[in-house]
Amino acid sequence: MIPVQATHTSGVVISKIDGVDKMLLLKRVNGGYWCHVAGGVEAGETGWQTILRELKEETQIDDVELHTADFLEQFYEAKNNRIMVIPCFVLFCPPNQSVVLNEEHTEYCWCTLEEAKRLAPFANQHHLYEHVWRHYVDVESLTPFTLIEQTD
Repeated sequence: MIPVQATHTSGVVISKIDGVDKMLLLKRVNGGYWCHVAGGVEAGETGWQTILRELKEETQIDDVELHTADFLEQFYEAKNNRIMVIPCFVLFCPPNQSVVLNEEHTEYCWCTLEEAKRLAPFANQHHLYEHVWRHYVDVESLTPFTLIEQTD
């Protein structure tokens, strides 16, 4: 049997940088690869609370409009023989959002979709970024039910 676990969340951060829609990628200290914001759910947290906490911890960003991305990252983790399922979110920031990294990352980059796909190493990341771009960036208006009202 292969267990399925949902212990993490992830989020694609979007801001208009000098008038152009871009997504935030972070370069991890462990592994040295580019990725979006992600992290483990702590006791008593909902998924959306987790991604807001992780975003604040990793970037110092806390002014966002939060949407469910209607997308699950999934992959097989061989070392633990488990299937990881990660609910994804989209986080819209004010224009020209500043970033202050914590110790988990060495660099950050605001990227177009094509730039992000060149930097991010995993196919699953590319699928997520394409989904977010198609359904949350290149749209006339967002579907109202994807907005998450942030209440305790």
